[in-house]
Amino acid sequence: MRLIIFCLLLIGIVSCKSEDQLKSRNFSKVNFEMLWEDSELSVRALEIGENDKFYFAGNNSGIGMSYMDGIDPLRNIKIISYDSLAKPMLEFRSIAETTKDYFFMSVSSPSYLYKLSKNDYFGLEIQPKLVYQETHPKAFYDSMDFWNDEEGIAIGDPTDNCMSIIITRDSGESWTKLSCDDLPKAKEGEAAFAASDTNIAIIGDHTWVATGGKSSRILYSPDKGKTWDVFDTPIIQGKATTGIYSIDFYDKKNGFAIGGDYTQPNDTLQNKMRTKDGGKTWEIVASGKGPGYRSCVQYVPNSNGKELIAIGFKGIDYSNNAGDSWRHLSDEGFYTIRFLNDSTAYAAGKGRISKLTFRE
Repeated sequence: MRLIIFCLLLIGIVSCKSEDQLKSRNFSKVNFEMLWEDSELSVRALEIGENDKFYFAGNNSGIGMSYMDGIDPLRNIKIISYDSLAKPMLEFRSIAETTKDYFFMSVSSPSYLYKLSKNDYFGLEIQPKLVYQETHPKAFYDSMDFWNDEEGIAIGDPTDNCMSIIITRDSGESWTKLSCDDLPKAKEGEAAFAASDTNIAIIGDHTWVATGGKSSRILYSPDKGKTWDVFDTPIIQGKATTGIYSIDFYDKKNGFAIGGDYTQPNDTLQNKMRTKDGGKTWEIVASGKGPGYRSCVQYVPNSNGKELIAIGFKGIDYSNNAGDSWRHLSDEGFYTIRFLNDSTAYAAGKGRISKLTFRE
């Protein structure tokens, strides 16, 4: 009996110590390493793929990626420009990948979604395939993601009385736009922001879509886009420039969203919120303090849902208590960020992509 009690006490001590270690980590600075610069290109779509390579899409019909050449895998960026596909040049703000392909989508009408085989990427003649296009004058696509190699989703502003949602079930070869009969009706002035390609969060089969503008809500699907519900949020809204700009989920229950009003970037009231019940209800946190408008928020990996990084053109901020309080780490401006591990990330913005290393 004494042995059992001792073991239980030991387990409890170890468990508490692990939790304390998670809580005790507190980033106080961030180091920057410039990986790529181009004053003509602005990047809001960035992802990390196989072998820690990153790939990105921006304006001026430009996409690119880091790749291994035996010299330096990070600074050697391959740029592909699709000038011949459309005039004027396209503005890409969504990008995604599967095991075999890359996908990138332009924002405004006509909106183009291209598929590029990874086998062709290093070929002499690269031929991306146009797999979807939309010419409705209101077409404007904001974000894209995949559940698996066969099934993916992209979302955009309403062209009718619901958010635009297109889905593929055949590895991106074809995309179908969902009928408004199968989606929650949009409210007046409700849309989304193509600020960082983070309007969509996916955990398993669960999907959350963040809207913004005069109404800012969460569309939720438990079954990879087959059925949908919608939840109201308390985030600041009411103007075309207000609402949720970015959403992330750590697991099926815990999520965080950030935004505000990019025309009033220093305002900190009601622009940060979290959920503990899978997005059904949300609570405002750190209202009146912490970061103002930010275009992207991401959970730090392996942080038990406690650590967050928020990033935008006004700088970088960090929380180690699920958003209750924040530390401003840098005034360096970026649009979007993706983590490589629990202390290293890639960030993209106007004319540059950098490697960020967070330190205590």
